[in-house]
Amino acid sequence: MHNYQETLILKKGNQCHGFFIKAAMLDNALLLFAHELFTSYGTYCHPGFSSSRFTQEEFFSCLKSFDESGLYQKSVIGTSGEGRPLAMYTVGSGPVKVLLWSQMHGDEPTATMAICDIFGFLRNNPSHEAVQSIREKLTLYILPMLNPDGAERFTRRTAQLIDMNRDALALVTPEAQILKSVRDSMQPEFGFNLHDQDPRLTAGAAKKITAIALLAPAADELRSDTPVRLRAKHVASVFAEVLMQFIDGHIAKWDDMFEPRAFGDNIQRWGTSTVLVESGGWPDDPNKFFIRKLNAVGLLCSLFAIATGEYASSDLEIYERIPFNTKYAFDYLIRNATYIAHEDTNPIHVDVGINYETSVQELTGKTVRLARVVDVGDLRNFTAFQECSADGLLLDARHIVIDKTFPAEEVNQILKQR
Repeated sequence: MHNYQETLILKKGNQCHGFFIKAAMLDNALLLFAHELFTSYGTYCHPGFSSSRFTQEEFFSCLKSFDESGLYQKSVIGTSGEGRPLAMYTVGSGPVKVLLWSQMHGDEPTATMAICDIFGFLRNNPSHEAVQSIREKLTLYILPMLNPDGAERFTRRTAQLIDMNRDALALVTPEAQILKSVRDSMQPEFGFNLHDQDPRLTAGAAKKITAIALLAPAADELRSDTPVRLRAKHVASVFAEVLMQFIDGHIAKWDDMFEPRAFGDNIQRWGTSTVLVESGGWPDDPNKFFIRKLNAVGLLCSLFAIATGEYASSDLEIYERIPFNTKYAFDYLIRNATYIAHEDTNPIHVDVGINYETSVQELTGKTVRLARVVDVGDLRNFTAFQECSADGLLLDARHIVIDKTFPAEEVNQILKQR
C-alpha cells in the first residue's frame, strides 16, 4: 500500500508518467488512490452479479457477506408501495455527513452494483489510509435500490406508476417520503444521486459515447452558483478529473435546466451539495460492468477527497468545460447504402441508424430482441456501437420503415446481396 501522506513528484521536466498527466491538478495522493482502485478492481468487485437485472431479494443475497462484517449499521426505515423493506446502511462515524442513493428508477441498477463494490473495498482494506480517512471523517448514509418495486419489474416507475424523481414536492409515494425524511433528519453536507442514462448519448460534438455524465444540479431557475452548488461543482470536478485518466473524452454533463419537482435539484436547494452521476454506455458492455467499475472508482475517490478536504481545491474549470450530453449514437449504423423507396422514386445514397430494444411477449412471457429503424439520411455526425459500410449496396425497402420494429436477427437481411 502506498503511503498517501508522502509528497510524490510524478512529473519532472519532459518525463511523462502515464495517467497522471491528464489529471495534474489533483493532489498526487488522490491520483495514486484512483490508479490503485482501477488496477486492483478485481480484488473488491462483488462476484454476485451475473447481469445488471436483479431483484431486491437477489440484491440482499449479495449483501449477506457484509451483514456480519461490522462494516455498516443496517436499519429498515420504511417500506415501498408494495411493502418491500427499504434499508439504510450507515458507514463511518465522522462529523461530515454524506447521503448516497441509487436506483430510484427501477431499471437503473449500475450504481447499486457499484455500492456493493465500495462495500467490498472498505471491508477488505480496513487499514488503508483512504478507508480510515473515510470512516473517521465521514458518516455515509447509503440508500441502495430505493425503488425495489420497479426493480422487480425492471421498470422506471414505482408500483404506483409514479416517476419518483418527479415526486420531491408532492411526496405521494412512500419511497419519496423516506428519501425526504432521511435528508431532513440527517442534514447531510454532501449527496450523490446515482442513475443510469441512455447508453447511446455522446459527449458533446465528438463521436464518443458518454460513459459517465455528471451534474451539480441547479437549485433555482436562474441556475445560480450558490455556495451549496459550488461545493457540488468542486466534488464533480474531482470525480471528472479522476475518471479522465481512464476514459478521457467519454465524460459529459447532464442538462442543468432546473426541474422544480426533481430530488437532485431540491436536495441541492435544501442545502445538501449534490452531484448527479449518470451511468452511460461502453462498447461490448451490455450489463454496464465497466461503467459500474467507473462508479466505484469515482465515488471512492470523491469520498476520499471530501474526507481530506482536497475537493475544495479542485479546479472548477474542469467541471465547467465538460461538454453536455448529445444524442449522436445508434446501436447499429449502416453507412453509404442505396435506397429506393418504391418504383416511382429515384435511388439515393443514405445512412441508416438502428437501435435495439427488448420486449416481453404477452402470451409466452418470452423476452425477444427487436430492431427499430430510427433515422435514414445523412448521419455523418453520428457514431454507433457497431457500424457496417454498405459500399452502395441496395437496401431492402421492406425493412426501412421509421419506428417499425422487426426481429433483431433480420438486421443482416437489410442489405440485399449480403
